[in-house]
Amino acid sequence: MTVHTPTPLHKPSEAPEQVVFDRSELGVILALYGKMVAAGEWRDYGMSFLKDRAVFSIFRRTAENPLYRIEKHPKLRNRQGMYVVIGMDGQIIKRGHTLKSTLQVLERKLIRAVK
Repeated sequence: MTVHTPTPLHKPSEAPEQVVFDRSELGVILALYGKMVAAGEWRDYGMSFLKDRAVFSIFRRTAENPLYRIEKHPKLRNRQGMYVVIGMDGQIIKRGHTLKSTLQVLERKLIRAVK
């Protein structure tokens, strides 16, 4: 009698099929998002999980282009940092190694919006 063992979908050493935000990263992003919604600055968001990056897009209105994109690029971890905030025009606003330090640029916009 032969026993069939299932083969894993991918080897542990292989790169994952898509990049995602983990639970702690989403917690940090959604905490900022909630503050900005309460301040009346943001109204909607969307998430995309691609092969090379994860993207959290922030909208003022659903039908518009995103105001900001928060992206995670794991391949840039050892270079410029894997987190980046990109503006509406596609310009990089801030890049960093930690998500919290990278999102500080948007926290400052919250402080200005409240004043």
